[in-house]
Amino acid sequence: MRSSRHRRSNSLPEVNLIPMMDVLMTVLTFFILISMTLALEQGVEVQLPRQQATDPQQPPPPPMIVELDLQGVSLNAQPIATAPLMQQVKTYLAENPKGAVVLKAEPQLPYADVVKLLTELKATGGERVSLAIE
Repeated sequence: MRSSRHRRSNSLPEVNLIPMMDVLMTVLTFFILISMTLALEQGVEVQLPRQQATDPQQPPPPPMIVELDLQGVSLNAQPIATAPLMQQVKTYLAENPKGAVVLKAEPQLPYADVVKLLTELKATGGERVSLAIE
């Protein structure tokens, strides 16, 4: 009798994998079906903007470059006062609806001077005035 009991305790237990595989396949199928239904419900209709036709023959005009250095303000390498500069900016922007004004300032200048001139230019030209950086 002892020998038969001793043999049973030394044998390895058997694991039946088929019921475990059935459960895993059922759970996997459940998650696949749920993910497919959630993906269908999350769709949102969006109207994409249409591209506006542009005139390829007419390139944008060159920007008006205003330079600010230690000597003062210059336009086209010619020194100019602030009042005539603002008038020329208005004229340039009126003639060129897609034109832009660029302020090119030297790095050695005080920041307050650059901001002052840039503010005056923006008051005249609005969003079409920018500061050049390098």
